[in-house]
Amino acid sequence: MTTFVVETPHGPARVHLHDADEPRGALVLGHGAGGGVGAPDLVAAKDAALEETFSVALVEQPYRVAGRRSPAPAQQLDTAWTSVLERLRGDELVGLPLVTGGRSSGARVACRTAEATGAVGVLCLAFPLHPPGRPTQSRLSELDAVTVPVLVVQGASDPFGMPPPGPGREVVRVTGNHSLRSDVQGVRTAVREWLRERGAAA
Repeated sequence: MTTFVVETPHGPARVHLHDADEPRGALVLGHGAGGGVGAPDLVAAKDAALEETFSVALVEQPYRVAGRRSPAPAQQLDTAWTSVLERLRGDELVGLPLVTGGRSSGARVACRTAEATGAVGVLCLAFPLHPPGRPTQSRLSELDAVTVPVLVVQGASDPFGMPPPGPGREVVRVTGNHSLRSDVQGVRTAVREWLRERGAAA
């Protein structure tokens, strides 16, 4: 693994890059609002991707690099993320089909920027469909706007809701809640099988 900083319009982001041998694609993942890149589901996705010979970049947003837990506004998150992807596409991951994604807030960022980053697929771990207890405040439009294949891995008892499947969107339920800690193996299996299809299409 190599770790390096990428300058963005909103401060430095940090990238943890895991290179696969002769990679057939790359997976770039962002973290949740208050967490980091060491979350169990992100680690499971990283391991699954490496098994499928995808290089993996785990990206820490500038607010986390600066030591803050409260997330930056959505526009800043999207701009910083897009800046990191531009760097990776032009350097460390040049020429590789890119699958983007993340957990919770990071999944939302990947959905909103899928077209801008040239993603060939989007992986959503614990997509926060709505705030807990407020199903009328749905964020389904962010998922529906993605035009490339999407995998959502969601805890069956997630208080943030259960996104529905849709055209090009597969939803896999695993045991547990929003943390996805209860069935890490289920997360890993779902990601590995879906990436295998992405790799075959690359």
